[in-house]
Amino acid sequence: MLVWARGAALAGFMQYLRANLSKKVGKWVDWSGGFWERRYSVEPVLDDTALVGRLRYVLAHGVKEGLVDRSAEWPGLTCLPQLLGPARRLFRWFNWTKRWSKRGSEDMAGEGRFAQSWAEPVELEIAPLPCWQGLKENERQRAVRGLVEQVESEAQSRGTPVLGEKAVRAQHPHTRPELLKRSPRPLGHASTRQALKELREQ
Repeated sequence: MLVWARGAALAGFMQYLRANLSKKVGKWVDWSGGFWERRYSVEPVLDDTALVGRLRYVLAHGVKEGLVDRSAEWPGLTCLPQLLGPARRLFRWFNWTKRWSKRGSEDMAGEGRFAQSWAEPVELEIAPLPCWQGLKENERQRAVRGLVEQVESEAQSRGTPVLGEKAVRAQHPHTRPELLKRSPRPLGHASTRQALKELREQ
């Protein structure tokens, strides 16, 4: 994720998000135990060029791994529709606290964890990159399309086979890759070595 927050708010938000995703998605796909291979960490993005590069990295998900041909075909959660259209999008949040408060009542009969009774609408709004705030909406959309075209062009030039959206959806959620790529976490993201050197010294 590419996130901006004040002070320690990000750590609290990520703790809340990861805990709830672990519980809810874990229940949905019958998964117990740790949900992520690694612990949460945050790396600063130090300049505008690096910031646009991080957005490109996010948009490349699914294409660079050879799972889909185009970024728009990725069947999972993606910010691309919001970056190319209305910035606001409505999602469903399953309020298990509300469900817990009704336990034992007749209202609970046949009401599973993902029943519509516990679903509440939550609106998510994507903010433009700070370095793009001066651009008009159509200019930002053009910039995003340019990033996506670069990603897809690079993937096509490699000529490697693509799994495809249908096959991605058909995979069992417990499937694990044969090889796990473990790269060290970067200290931060910057477009110059000097900026990273200064960050290291700090």
